[in-house]
Amino acid sequence: MTSLEDRIRNAAVEAIKDLYSQECPLNTIQVQKTRKDLSGDFTLVVFPLLRISRKNPVQTGEDLGGYILAKLQDIEKFEVVKGFLNFTAKETYWIQFLNNVLDQSPYGFVKPEKGTAPVLVEYSSPNTNKPLHLGHIRNNLLGYAVSKLLMATGKPVKMVNLVNDRGIHICKSMLAWQRWGDGITPEKSGMKGDRLVGDYYVRFEKEYQHEVTELQSQGLSKEEAAKKAPMLLDAQEMLRKWEAGDSEVTALWEMMNQWVYTGFDTTYKSLGIAFDKVYYESQTYKMGKQLVLDGLEAGVLYKKDDSSVWADLTDSGLDEKLLLRSDGTSVYMTQDLGTAHQRHEEFGFQNHVYVVGNEQNYHFKVLALILKKLGFDWAEQLHHLSYGMVELPDGKMKSREGKVVDADELIEEMVENARQVSKDLGKLDGFEEKEKEEINYRIAMAALKYFILKVDPVRTMLFNPKESIDFNGNTGPFIQYTYVRIKSVLRKAEDLKISIPQTVSLDVQVNEQEIQLIKLVYSFTELLQEAGRQYSPALLANYLYELVKAFNQFYQHSTIIKEENSELRGFRLSLASFVARHIQDGMRIMGIEMPERM
Repeated sequence: MTSLEDRIRNAAVEAIKDLYSQECPLNTIQVQKTRKDLSGDFTLVVFPLLRISRKNPVQTGEDLGGYILAKLQDIEKFEVVKGFLNFTAKETYWIQFLNNVLDQSPYGFVKPEKGTAPVLVEYSSPNTNKPLHLGHIRNNLLGYAVSKLLMATGKPVKMVNLVNDRGIHICKSMLAWQRWGDGITPEKSGMKGDRLVGDYYVRFEKEYQHEVTELQSQGLSKEEAAKKAPMLLDAQEMLRKWEAGDSEVTALWEMMNQWVYTGFDTTYKSLGIAFDKVYYESQTYKMGKQLVLDGLEAGVLYKKDDSSVWADLTDSGLDEKLLLRSDGTSVYMTQDLGTAHQRHEEFGFQNHVYVVGNEQNYHFKVLALILKKLGFDWAEQLHHLSYGMVELPDGKMKSREGKVVDADELIEEMVENARQVSKDLGKLDGFEEKEKEEINYRIAMAALKYFILKVDPVRTMLFNPKESIDFNGNTGPFIQYTYVRIKSVLRKAEDLKISIPQTVSLDVQVNEQEIQLIKLVYSFTELLQEAGRQYSPALLANYLYELVKAFNQFYQHSTIIKEENSELRGFRLSLASFVARHIQDGMRIMGIEMPERM
């Protein structure tokens, strides 16, 4: 079915030729959704056509409106408002549209073309010196949802994770465990491995600050003391030994990293997060070092007197960037260069999206510039999805001080909140315990994921766990509850042996709420593509909220099962069934599963 917008465009081209004896390219005809404060469904912008008509906007609009109305049977009427020609579609057009999409599942999704290079989406990217926290949760949920969103718009996607398992911060945890761990393991402690290692990172910082304070009392400045504290020097030495392949340090690193990997996997499973491929900086940094050495040989990078290697970016309005330290060890940028190059060699990606917080804006600007300096034109295809931080009612999180919201603890808290709310409202009375737990988990995850994803990624957000679990308002549980309400109606229909028609009659007498609901569904395909272009699950989340509000309005004004007119009852059942599927498909993009009962 050709969209009415396209048919209006084609008819406008014909009208201009017939009325004004002028040829008009199709791409100059602008047709858009009518503004909410005006009557109509589709608006043709008249202003660009005045040079052809040589008439004022109202006269031109009247000419074109009359011609197109006579040409297109699906248009009921038109109205000219200054330079805008607004068309109202007939009810039968919307009913026919519903008929055309009833069997589409998932509706509006586009299948990717075979042989197309993928879009790479990197998210999570944790450090192996601490457990995942609330900030990581936003990153993971956003990265996963963006990946699924791009897939729905027809992009082949590879979801990748880069684990930061090397560097000075890793050595800090290792050194602290070596000195004060006394052979403790996750098994002995009963703790998840990532949490255990994180405790020793905090321990390092605590002891290190003691040393800094002691050196300051001996007359050193704060800056000097920070550089000369014995613990930091020992951690730096450990890093040098690790890069040199020292067997003892390597064995310690492998053991502690494995503890963390196991812990991360547990958290990912709880969140419903997965990856197509996991990269490790302990492997990619070597490729980065080689790229830097090649760039040095080619003369696009330079070496200072202390043997450190730098990129001069002053011609781009930035400063100089360190790529190799004087002792030959790598920095973050080095390994990011290697990782990007490896992925392009591996996938030949059409785009590479880095889901990383906005504190790294400068880093990714520099990364692209250095890759260009090294001669890689595909650096233009790198995109930093810069998202805002997550704050709590009582302020920001600080990893070094151990003042973070642990991801696992937050998930447990969300499930417990869901249990309490369900109990208080009596929503799950009479359910078996196992089913209760499954539903509460889905409610908790919907609350967490939707609360985070409904916020525009670029915005800093305030997260309040208790506000997220609400069966009213713009929340995940509210959307779930609406879905469950529809499923309950459909089960009743099945019990009463009332069939749901595959197509509905164009003559059925529908009300305003029903038409508005169908119009909202109609807008989805355009909205989905726009959400993909903006890498914004928030657009999808807020669309789904508007959809369930529209359905609830329809539900309040219309009887379904008890409707005596069988034709009208069939239409409403078909509409309700489609909306339920549509909600489920949309929520699944965000990693949210729907309960069948609640």
